[in-house]
Amino acid sequence: MAWDPQTAWLSSSGYQEPGGRAPSVDRAFIREWEANPPKGYATLAPENLAATRAAIKRYSDLVSAGGWPLVPEVLMQGGMSDPAVALLRQRLLASGDLKDESGAPNSFDFYVEKAVKRYQASNGLTPTGIVDKRTIAALNVPAAARLKQLKSNLGRLQELTASAAKRYVLVNIPAAQIEAVESGRVVQRHSGVVGKPERPTPLLRSSIHQMNFNPVWTLPPTVIDKDLLPKGRDMQARNQSVLAKFGIDAYDANGRKLEPTQVNFASTSARNLVYRQQPGKENPLGFLKINFENAHSVYMHDTPSESLFGRNFRAASSGCIRVQGIDQLAAWLLADNGIGAEQIQALKKSGERKDVSLKRPVPLHFVYITAWATEDGFVQFRRDLYNKDGLGPIASAY
Repeated sequence: MAWDPQTAWLSSSGYQEPGGRAPSVDRAFIREWEANPPKGYATLAPENLAATRAAIKRYSDLVSAGGWPLVPEVLMQGGMSDPAVALLRQRLLASGDLKDESGAPNSFDFYVEKAVKRYQASNGLTPTGIVDKRTIAALNVPAAARLKQLKSNLGRLQELTASAAKRYVLVNIPAAQIEAVESGRVVQRHSGVVGKPERPTPLLRSSIHQMNFNPVWTLPPTVIDKDLLPKGRDMQARNQSVLAKFGIDAYDANGRKLEPTQVNFASTSARNLVYRQQPGKENPLGFLKINFENAHSVYMHDTPSESLFGRNFRAASSGCIRVQGIDQLAAWLLADNGIGAEQIQALKKSGERKDVSLKRPVPLHFVYITAWATEDGFVQFRRDLYNKDGLGPIASAY
């Protein structure tokens, strides 16, 4: 089994349950939850504005009362008894996740486990019910920091909600999720992979206007500069060709295809070439690329490697958005074109190159929302991946 950064620390932390048993982690559940998130409420639902204002009032009162206690760095799970659980109970009561104060203070009982799952789900963590290192880091973000996030994000929500159309696609970068929204309700929610902190996904507003099935990949400037050229120089020094190894074609300014041996990666001229990769199993775009006008050379796409969708931390791209279950999103987007799931699957299976322009472009928003409340009263927080909330690493360290 591949190394899983979300849970690998459990096996190396030295923690064991009474009797010498290691803590149980259902990795299959984690992968399934992360790759297939529940629909939930639309992030830009108008009802969220009043709910977020109410959350700001509640958190203001909470901060005035002294906030919440720090949770010790002790792994906790159902059935155990430990003084650390008493502090965990206080913390969950303060945020409203634990509803029942009864029970032995040190006991991690059913009600505590349920509260932990509720907290994890509303903070962008897999609801395992196990208080692991990542959950503790999230719990220990100060109430004052959370209040600041809510206030900052209310302004973002107000602006975005006012401009939301009846039918649109939203990418919430900190959540690494994609929503297909119609009449204010989420009809599809997809796990996504977003840009690394050092290669962030940009904020933008555009409209999806075209799809490329089994596309040719034209390498964007960031990938050329950060990946292809350094790799090319390194391999060339060992008498190897990065172009030949990965099936990438190079073209000069006149559109003439060059032989791999004609490209000198030690020369500055290599930066001025166009690089393309034909459709196939090695093509990082997978079988579908979704296009929209933007000044950042980014797009949404499939991927031949789906393992990242099953992880909790999914900031791993060069700025573009990889979409889990992109064939379902494509069918929704192409409904007006009369192209359904069966035709999309046929294109996927055949490998046929096909470009389709949408009859009606669909509005698209790449947004940065880290804190909001939904109409059911739950307050949602996500990692401040790119430190846009002005809190430093404390709100992104999990």
